Amino acid sequence: MDGPAGRPRQYDVVVPAGVADGERLRLAGRGEPGVHGGAAGDLLLEVHLAPHPRLRVSGRDVRVAVPVSPWEAALGAVVPVDLPGGDVQVDVPAGSPSGRRLRLPGLGLPNPRGAPGDLLAELHIVVPEPLTDSERALFVSLARESTFNPRTT
Repeated sequence: MDGPAGRPRQYDVVVPAGVADGERLRLAGRGEPGVHGGAAGDLLLEVHLAPHPRLRVSGRDVRVAVPVSPWEAALGAVVPVDLPGGDVQVDVPAGSPSGRRLRLPGLGLPNPRGAPGDLLAELHIVVPEPLTDSERALFVSLARESTFNPRTT
């Protein structure tokens, strides 16, 4: 928006917590001057959330991929998840498959008009690469002992 003499105007704006993507903020009296010396109009700003490399926003819910080791998925574990506000601990139930979504209520985006969204943690099993000799031996031993076949379940 241009100010006097066609120069751009700059405003410092406080965006309240909980403003959703696409929501509009009104700056009263900061718009164009009124007709025939009338009061200035309002300036409307549309908020858009910048993409994050690891987090996705869906409404007020926040989705995050959580890498887990095969033994954490099989045996269960508590794993830290790094979020902008600090780490949260995610309880991975024993026997969790890759792709399982865990809902952590209230840890999503704040909502000034109600309950906050949830954190949706999607588990992704990551196999160590490269395997050490002892890790390889353990996997070979497990393969010999196990009767599990994921293609027949």
